[in-house]
Amino acid sequence: MSRIALVSAMHEELAAVLARMPNEHKTVVAGREFWVGHWHGHDVVAVLSRIGKVAAATTATTLIERFGVSRIVFTGVAGGLAPHVNVGDVVVAREFIQHDMDASPLFPRHEVPLTGMTRFLADPVLSDALAAAAPFAMQDMLATLPPNEWLNLDLPNAKVHQGLIASGDRFVSQTLESQTLQRDLPHALAVEMECAAMAQVCHDYGVPLAAVRTISDRADDAAHVDFPRFIQSIASRYSVAVLDRLLSTLAV
Repeated sequence: MSRIALVSAMHEELAAVLARMPNEHKTVVAGREFWVGHWHGHDVVAVLSRIGKVAAATTATTLIERFGVSRIVFTGVAGGLAPHVNVGDVVVAREFIQHDMDASPLFPRHEVPLTGMTRFLADPVLSDALAAAAPFAMQDMLATLPPNEWLNLDLPNAKVHQGLIASGDRFVSQTLESQTLQRDLPHALAVEMECAAMAQVCHDYGVPLAAVRTISDRADDAAHVDFPRFIQSIASRYSVAVLDRLLSTLAV
């Protein structure tokens, strides 16, 4: 039986995942708690990614080297970059790029040195399954989430986008920086701090990676929602719903 890694960005998401793994047991490696168990008949290991590219890369490497995972699925939140990506929407990654990678003039901007690559691909099969699960997961979540917890968002009309996600070791929360990223990476849908680093590790090891991000903000000066409430009420519930749908459809 192959083992699937479920990587969460937030403690609340991890707690929701562990609630679906009643027989899990904990192993501590590299200062991280890895929870090994089962979900829908799959052998899974769940872990918190920690924040930033180095932390995410360490987590991915440990999952592969120590736990022998054959696939990695990441869930978390992100800031929306593209004008049509709104708070409450979901982005399924098809490609990843490190927006702060710049070894010029030795290498082209955004190119990871000695790889010849600026973008790393998400696994198409796993991403297709994640994209198929996403709309149903949103319906599952809304069926149990009272409207008074929607934080004034139009969640029934939330959209699932697919495309490029940008990662960097900066929390993008200012309009000027967001606009600069939109100009430099016009195809990027969302920005966060982990997945492109995990994608580079997975590429090196030949391990499939898929990722889904719930849009919590527009990566600008405006505070659209109460972030802690968004994580608790919406993002963590959506993450567990999409993983539940995904694992119920994947072959064991």
